This record gives sequence, structure tokens and C-alpha cells, in this order.
Amino acid sequence: MSRSTADKKNLLLLFDKPTEPVFMEKGKTPTVFDVPDKFLTDRYRPIGNEVQSRFGEKAEQRVPVRDITLPDLRIPMSLARDEQFSLFIPRHRRIAGRLIDIFVGLRSIEDLQSVAVYARDRVNPFLFNYALSVALLHRPDTQGLDLPSFAQSFPEKYVDSKVFRKVREEANVVPEGSRMPIIVPRDYTASDLDPEHRLWYFREDMGINLHHWHWHLVYPFEAGQRSIVDKDRRGELFYYMHEQIMARYNMERFSNNLPRVARFNNFREPISEGYFPKMDSLVASRSWPPRFNNIKLSDLKRESDQISVDINDLERWRNLIMEAIHMGYAVDESGNQQRFTEEEGINILGNMIESSTISPNRNLYGDIHNMGHVLISFAHDPDHRHLESFGVMGDSATAMRDPAFYKWHANIDDIFQEHKRKLPPYTMPQLQNDGITIEGLQVASDGGQPNVLTTFWQQTDLDLSRGMDFVPRGNVFARFTHLQHTPFTYTINVKNASGAQRFGTVRIFLGPKNDERGQQMIFSEQRLMMVELDRFVASFNPGQNTIRRRSEESSVTIPFERTFRNLDVNRPNANTSEELEFNFCGCGWPEHMLIPKGLPGEGLRCQLFVMISNYEDDRVDQDLVGSCSDASSYCGVRDRKYPDRRAMGFPFDRLPRQGADRLTNFLTPNMSIVDVNIKHDANRVVQRQQ
Repeated sequence: MSRSTADKKNLLLLFDKPTEPVFMEKGKTPTVFDVPDKFLTDRYRPIGNEVQSRFGEKAEQRVPVRDITLPDLRIPMSLARDEQFSLFIPRHRRIAGRLIDIFVGLRSIEDLQSVAVYARDRVNPFLFNYALSVALLHRPDTQGLDLPSFAQSFPEKYVDSKVFRKVREEANVVPEGSRMPIIVPRDYTASDLDPEHRLWYFREDMGINLHHWHWHLVYPFEAGQRSIVDKDRRGELFYYMHEQIMARYNMERFSNNLPRVARFNNFREPISEGYFPKMDSLVASRSWPPRFNNIKLSDLKRESDQISVDINDLERWRNLIMEAIHMGYAVDESGNQQRFTEEEGINILGNMIESSTISPNRNLYGDIHNMGHVLISFAHDPDHRHLESFGVMGDSATAMRDPAFYKWHANIDDIFQEHKRKLPPYTMPQLQNDGITIEGLQVASDGGQPNVLTTFWQQTDLDLSRGMDFVPRGNVFARFTHLQHTPFTYTINVKNASGAQRFGTVRIFLGPKNDERGQQMIFSEQRLMMVELDRFVASFNPGQNTIRRRSEESSVTIPFERTFRNLDVNRPNANTSEELEFNFCGCGWPEHMLIPKGLPGEGLRCQLFVMISNYEDDRVDQDLVGSCSDASSYCGVRDRKYPDRRAMGFPFDRLPRQGADRLTNFLTPNMSIVDVNIKHDANRVVQRQQ
């Protein structure tokens, strides 16, 4: 048996089996922490030798934990272990910020290991996972660590609660080599009587919900160290990532013969759509509460959560933010104006609306985004009389499951668009790229017809063993069904008439051609539904050039293995810059959801747009080696500037110039469009090769 020193990788074992005591066996290689007696909880301290020797018998590796003077953990421990944890609730945010500060401030990995081991059995398991994850992502000495998938630590946030009884039976009865995957039902939360349920595969997709959770992990909105929150163009990225989710969701609605989502902007009218999650919280030992159809929001008075928020507050904050947009500036806490310039306005506004700690004036502009989530998530029990916790809208890991998420974010996006509508349209010189002309554009699926994309269903097995507490060791898989598409290639023919080699940024977007009624979309509406598929820099020699780009290379997505953090697949060599890059890449849109489902038969009629912008206007001079930049469109680049100087969403983020009422009228020679059909084969179900 080996004794491990303070190897930083041992910290990852603390994510395993989150509610089991820390001294129990962890990891694929049976490992135990040798915990000082005083670190044990009151229940186990009297029998410390007995339990530690019992669970240490089969261990192949022991990790000594140093006895150190412990920091004051009273604030992190003030959230009960069996409570739900929400980043949207201010009290929880402050508690998490304190624990992050403690973890980040420790001098060495050895000290971090000691404090984390002590805290693990005392603080709330969701809080512990979040705070330790943020700390490991932001400490210089731990940045190279792989964070295990949140879905593997807490599968109950992603999987039908019925599955767990079967998983426990399989793990207890069947030896590891003979275990069969447990099938997760395809659409278990509602029936076809609910039209919204047609979108189950999008809202309840594990990869999409993991993306949303991981984005908020990389961009926390509260921490003692300002640098953890104050990242390059953070507020703008909050706007753009959520705006793209809305554009993508509306295309998904068109793929199911549903109209665009209606924004929730009258906070006093009922929310027509209900949602019944059919999930249990294994930590809180409670079911996630549902929200019935046509529930109205109520003023919140929940003493235990230290929340007192009125609907009036949401209305006041929205009016003040709208006033700031129309005045062209925000007022900071010192009474100074922060002007909404063309470049910086959207970033300031994003920090105000999300309400991070770098908001110019939280006291004045409030906390509209987060409190909207909170009010909706407590609509079933606003005064805590039934002792119910929040619904799925209250947790960034589950919020995207609820139809109300999209109604709320349609309202949030509308506030951002109010600012964007005030900006001058892009001029021809801002859009053109002299000497560069796109002469041909085509996209083709592997083995398919030109300009036809195909989607189908795929089944994938995910190992849940990390998150299954108090069951026998060994892998135990759940098999879930998700959307997938046939990989495809863009072919772009470009003429460079400038006589010299030129660089350009290739920007690829997809949008619907027609609206809900089958009418061709006017450009001022279509631009809000343009979904970014890729963005990359290419060089163009004088004369004719052909650019080929694979769908798997997208700047928006991360590969399947990284979404689900199957950390042993396609893994670079240890201690290389590629490994550091691999480790950060949990943030990114899931590759299997790159394009919408489309329609059976004729397909969903779309337009593929390609633009090659002038690299001199786009470039950001920085070294991207060793930094995860392959999903930079929505996630930025760690410890670097956003790798594109233009506004996020360019050229569709502003109203078009006079006369450009259709996309074809908007085009300049360095742009091109092609009609594309997305066809869905509902009867095709493919088993993913593991």
C-alpha cells in the first residue's frame, strides 16, 4: 500500500460520494484519507480508530491529512447540510463567497487538503462542491486539475428519481463486470397533452444543463477576491451566452411547430406553463417541488433564507435600468456616471442585470436577474408556510429544465436589446473587407446531400458511481437518450483580390428562414435568432482560396467527452500545455446539440450565413497556448482577453442600416448565405460506441 503526499489530484477524491463520511474509501484505486481524530465529526470521533481501520483495510493508497490550525468556518457551516443550495439566493451567495475565499487563501495544497477534508463533512455538500470547484479553477497551483462532471457527483439533478432504486439494486446484487445500464426514460416529465413537453430533449438535456452550471462556475458573481469575478467582458458574456440560448431555443420551438417564446414582462400575471420535475434531492431527502399551471408570483417573505423581496422591487429595478439605458449612463455608488459607450455599455449593463459584485451600483439597480429566478422558484411556497424549498429555477444546474427559464430570459434579453437598439447601425466600412469576396458556400453532412443537415436520437451510457453514496464500489451506468447530428463540413470559396496574403475572421451563423406563420422573416427579427455555429481565423492567399471546416471544430462546442468529463478518454500526456487546456474545457455548449432538431419530411428551412471580417479590426494580441480556447464563443478564454475585439454577436447585435429589411439586402461581398434544410429522423436511434 502506498502513502501519498499532498498530491493535488487527491483533492478531486473529495468530490466522490458527496454524502459519505470523508474517511470512507474513495476513487477507482481504493484510497482513504488518514484523518486526524479531531477532524472527525461528533458522531464518529468516539469510534475514530474503529471506523478508520475498518475502511482502511482494503485501501491500496492512504493519503495523510495534516493536523493544522483551522480557519473560522462558522459562516460556511451556517447553511444546514440537508438544505438545498442556490447561487441565486443572496445569503447562500455570501456563504459561498466566504468558503471560496478560505479555500483560495490557503498557502499550500497541503493546507487546502486539510481544511477541505475538515469542511467536507460539516458544510452543505452542494456548497462544498461549488466552493471547492471555483477555488480549484482559480488557484494558480491547482488550475491544471480536472473537475469531475457535476452530473457524476450529483446525478439526482439530471436523472429521473425512479432510476436510483434500480441503480442501487444493480450495484448491490450484481458484481461489477456483469452490471447492465439502467435505462433513463426518454420523456418522463409530462405527456403530449402539454405542447411545451415537445421540447423535453432540449430543456432536460444533461449536456445543456451542465453547460449552464459550468458557465456559472467559471464566471461566479460573488467572491471576496475581485479578480475571480472581474474577468474580461464578463457582463457582455453574460448577455451573449444567454441571448444565444434564447435564439437556439426559439429555433428548437420552430422545429416542433411552436411559436417563439413569450417573454414574461408583466410580473403580476400568471405563468401559464407549469413544470413537474420528477426528481429527488438525495442530499435534502425531498422531491423537487413542482409549479402548477397559471401560478402567480407573490411577494417573498422567507425568514429562514433571509429573503424579503417584493414584485415591486423587480418592477423598480427594471424601470431604473431602462432609465439608465435611455439616459446613456449608469450612476455608480459615488454618484459618478458610467457612460454606456458603444464598446463598454453592454458590459456595464450585463454586470448590472446579472448583478455581480462588480455591478456599478447594486443598491440602486438591484438584483433583477437573480431575484427573478428566486421569485419564480418559490412561487409554490412564497412565505415558507409549507416548509418547501425552491423549485428547479432556483439552481443553475437545473434551471434550464423549466419552461419559465426561457420566458424569464426572453424578458432579460429584451432589456439588453433596448440598449442595442439605441446603438447606430454598422456602417459599410465596418462590415466590408476590401478585396475579400465569398464566391461559393456549401455545407454537407458526411455521406449526405449538399445543404441538408440530419439529426437523430443517440443513446449514451454515463457512469453514476461517483455520486451513488453507500452502495458497493464499481461502475454503474445509466443510459440516456439525446439529440445527435451527422457531422458536416463547410466549404467556402474565397477570392482575395488584394495582391497580398490576408487574414480574416470567419463567422458562421444559422437562422430560420421563415417565421411561425411560414412567412419569410424580416431581418430585424431574424437577426435575433441567428445562432453562432463557429468563429475562426483563416489566411487567404492572393487569388482563389477554398476553406474547409469540420463541424467538430466549432468555437462554440466542446467534445462529448469533455461535456460528460469522461476524463480518461482522449486525454493528452500528463504535464503538457495540452493537458492544462483539456482541464479547463468543461465550459462549452455540448457538441451533440450544435444544431436544432429540425423537422421530419421536408425539414426546417434555415439560412446559413458566413462572413469574413477584417482581422485588423478583430485581432486581440495575446498568446493562447496552454489556455482553453476551443469553446471561446460562449466561455471566453481562461486568464486571457476575449479573443475577438468586435461586439459579441457581430454583425447581428445591432439594428440593420436603412434599406436592409431582409438578410439578402444586408450582405456585402465578404458575406454569403445559402439555404439549408435540417431534417430529423425520429425513428433512428443509435447506440453511442463508448
